[in-house]
Amino acid sequence: MTAVRVCSVDDVKPGSARRFDVDGHRIAVVRIGDDFYAIADRCSHEDYSLSEGEVWEEEREIECPKHGSTFSLITGDPQTLPATRPVPVYEVRVDGSDVNVVIPES
Repeated sequence: MTAVRVCSVDDVKPGSARRFDVDGHRIAVVRIGDDFYAIADRCSHEDYSLSEGEVWEEEREIECPKHGSTFSLITGDPQTLPATRPVPVYEVRVDGSDVNVVIPES
């Protein structure tokens, strides 16, 4: 596995998500306070961008803006229907002002 720099901590505002394309992976980086999460930027119900959805800070979830399914930022598991399959999550490492995401080797 390789940690890849995807952005600076200032590139993602607290309470929001932003999409990054990294080594063929479409990733939504989510910031809640000083915590960062990385989740696949593709709803498992329909191919729709999760980074365009609302971040539910207390629940540590992100909502798909297309049909309203929410996904755990920690496990990737769907929390509400219509989605029933999880989406991948990635380990995040913050090093100074750099946000790095661990990408599994193919």
